[in-house]
Amino acid sequence: MQHEFTIQVSPETAANPNQLKYQVSKKNKIPLEEIKHIQILKRSIDARQRAIKINLKINVFVNEVYAEAPIQLPIYPDVSNASEIIIVGAGPAGLFAALRSIELGFKPIVLERGKDVRARRRDLKAINRDHIVNEDSNYCFGEGGAGTYSDGKLYTRSKKRGDVHRILKLLVGFGATDQILVEAHPHIGTNKLPDIIASIRKKIIECGGVIHFETRVTDFEIKNNEINGVTLQDGSKILTNKVILATGHSARDIFELLYKKKVAIEAKPFALGVRVEHSQQLIDQIQYKCEVRGPYLPPSPYSIVKQVGGRGMYSFCMCPGGVIAPCATKPGEVVTNGWSPSKRDQPTSNSGIVVELRLDDFKEYAKYGPLAAMYFQKNIEQQAWRVGGETQKVPAQRLLDMTQGKVSTHLPDTSYKPGLTSADMSTVFPEFIHKTLQYGFKAFDKSMRGYLTNEAVVHAPESRTSSPVRIPRDWKTLEHTQVKGLYPCGEGAGYAGGIISAAIDGEKCAEACVKK
Repeated sequence: MQHEFTIQVSPETAANPNQLKYQVSKKNKIPLEEIKHIQILKRSIDARQRAIKINLKINVFVNEVYAEAPIQLPIYPDVSNASEIIIVGAGPAGLFAALRSIELGFKPIVLERGKDVRARRRDLKAINRDHIVNEDSNYCFGEGGAGTYSDGKLYTRSKKRGDVHRILKLLVGFGATDQILVEAHPHIGTNKLPDIIASIRKKIIECGGVIHFETRVTDFEIKNNEINGVTLQDGSKILTNKVILATGHSARDIFELLYKKKVAIEAKPFALGVRVEHSQQLIDQIQYKCEVRGPYLPPSPYSIVKQVGGRGMYSFCMCPGGVIAPCATKPGEVVTNGWSPSKRDQPTSNSGIVVELRLDDFKEYAKYGPLAAMYFQKNIEQQAWRVGGETQKVPAQRLLDMTQGKVSTHLPDTSYKPGLTSADMSTVFPEFIHKTLQYGFKAFDKSMRGYLTNEAVVHAPESRTSSPVRIPRDWKTLEHTQVKGLYPCGEGAGYAGGIISAAIDGEKCAEACVKK
C-alpha cells in the first residue's frame, strides 16, 4: 500500500534515509518495519526561521516493494522521407520543436548559425582569455542556445505555459539527473548540459532529422505574405512553406532583416541593469542566519523585488556558487551573465540586478521604429565597452561605492575572467537607471541585512534578460500575423523566458505547424 504525505524535517534528517524513515514512522504511526521505501516527490527549503526546515512531499510504501520505473522517451519514428519543417535556431525552443516534429511524423531541418557544443568551447575560451568575440559562436549562439553555457535553470514562474513536467521528464530521458523532477527549483549545471544537448542532437539525426551548424539564415523567401523558404549565408536556398523561427533573444540581425523586409515586429519592454557578485559565504550567512552553512544545506540563492520610484528592480538569474561570464555577441560591446556548475561549488555567488524598462524609456530611439528598445540596449553595451577600455573587461565598482557615487580606488578579484576596469556606473547608464540602482540597493539591504557591502562588486551591464523585440503571432494558429507559414517561437520572438518555457513554446509551435 502507498501513502502520500507532506512532512517538514531538519536538513540532516532529509539527507539521511534512516532518520527520515524513523520520523515518518513516528509522525504517522506506521510501524518502522512496515515501511519498505520512501519516495521523495518534491523537496524545498524553508529558511524563514533560524531553525531551517526541509519540506518534503513523499510517497511511503507500506508492506509494498518499491520498483523504480525508468523514464522512457517517446517513440520517435524514422522521418527521413517525411514532409519537412525548417527550424531556425538550435536553442531549447528549436531542439524541442525538432523532437516534437519527429514525434508527430515530420522531418525537421535545423539551421544553427553557431557550432556544436564541443566546438563552442574554443570560442568561449577565446572570449575569456583573448577578448575575441566570434559573432556566430559564443555564450549566446551555438548548439543548445544561451542556456547551455549559462547555468541550466529549469523553473518557470508561469504555470500556464504548458506541461513543465513533460519537459523535465524528457531532459531526464536524455541524461539529466532525476532530481530535477523533485527539486522545487531544479538546476542541471553548465558542466552537465552539453552532454544532454548532444544526446538530443544524436536522437534527431538518428531519426532522419537534419542539423546544419555554422549555417546562418540571411533572408526569408516571402511571396504573397506566405513563407516559401530561407536563404543561407552562402547564397543557397532551402524551400519550404513551414518555418519555425527560434533564434533567441540576441539575434539582432534577424530583427533587422524582418524590419527591412517590412515584416511586422514590435518593440518590447525588457529589463536591464548590472550583475553583482558576493562571496557565497556571505549570502549563506544572510539567508540561513548562521555563520557556517553546514553539510546538509545547498549554497543559498536569493530572490528580491523592490519598487523604487514606481519602477520595479529585482534579482534575475541568481547563480549560487557560480561565476560571471562575458556574453557579448559582437565586437565592440560587453555583456555579462552568470552560471553555476551542477554542484554550485564556486566560492562566489552572483545575480543580475535589473531595472524594469518601459516603451516610453526608448523615445530617444524612436527613429528606429520597432527596433527602438534593441538600439537602447545596444547603445548601453557599446558604452560599457568604451568605458571598460575597449576590450572584454567590464566597468566595475564596489557595491557600497556605487550607492555613494564614489569611484572604487581598488577592485578585488572576481570570477569574471576577462577582467575589470574601475568606473563610475553613471558613465555607463542613463541617469534614471543609475539612480534606481543606487536607491534600490539601499532598499535591498533593508530586506537582506549585510547585502550592501563594499566586498561585493558590481559588473556592467546585465542587458540580455529578454528579447527587446516581439514578433507578433496569431494566438490560435501561432503563425505570424502577416506571413503565413512563419512561426515566431521562444525567447527571441518574445514568448518565453528560460529553458523550460522556451522548450514548451517550441513544442507548441511544432504542433501548430503540423496541424496546419
